[in-house]
Amino acid sequence: MVDNPLGAPVGELIRELRHRRGLTQMALADKLAATSGNDGVNRGQVARWERGKRIPSRYWRTWIAMALETPPEHLDRAAALARFLRAAPEAGVAARAGDHPAGLTARR
Repeated sequence: MVDNPLGAPVGELIRELRHRRGLTQMALADKLAATSGNDGVNRGQVARWERGKRIPSRYWRTWIAMALETPPEHLDRAAALARFLRAAPEAGVAARAGDHPAGLTARR
C-alpha cells in the first residue's frame, strides 16, 4: 500500500491507486481522455507511466489526481522522487531507506 508521503515513485503510486479503484490501464486512459477532453492518452501511455519509462507532466498529473481521487501534491512528490531516482539510480537504495533529497521527506 503506497499513499506517498514519500513511499514510491509516481509510476508505482499510479498503479497502486488505479488498482484500489478497480480500474484497468485502458479504463484509466479512457477516464483521463474523457475528463480532460484530450484524447492524447491511451493504455500504452498509462503503462509507460506505471513502468517508470515516462514521468507524467504536470498537466497529466492534475488529471490523474482527479481521476484517481488523490491530492495532486502526492503525485507531484512522487514525480520528484522518480526524477531523483532516474538521475541517480545508485541513490535508489538510499532514497528508499530514508535518505531523501531536500523537499522529499515524509510528513509526520
